[in-house]
Amino acid sequence: MPQDTVDLLVCATCRSASPANPLAMPDPDTRPGAQLVRALHDAAPEGVRIISVDCLSNCSRGCTIALRKSGAWTYVYGNLTPELHVTTILEGAQKYRDAENGLVPWRERPEHFRKNCIARIPPLEAPNV
Repeated sequence: MPQDTVDLLVCATCRSASPANPLAMPDPDTRPGAQLVRALHDAAPEGVRIISVDCLSNCSRGCTIALRKSGAWTYVYGNLTPELHVTTILEGAQKYRDAENGLVPWRERPEHFRKNCIARIPPLEAPNV
């Protein structure tokens, strides 16, 4: 079965859900979202394209990512950190990449994905899903 290419969108501007002092991180390169982009870029498997985005509008539950591919459901996940979740994100991205229509059975998703799904968006190509 050929693998689809998955876009792993990562909010580079995420500061985290509850920073100790949100005004103490003015440098965008030090934000947790930017750190997460770098960590994922260094470890991304074949068929997973890391795309840094400015904002996914999930600031109260950041760091935030989205998984999308052609003809598939898009998923948005939050409450992620670069220190704890790089392996979880990459595992979830690989399962999503290999799943038909992006529908990974709930029990097969990483635990963090099961508990921190922000949104599930139907495929653009299939308006009557």
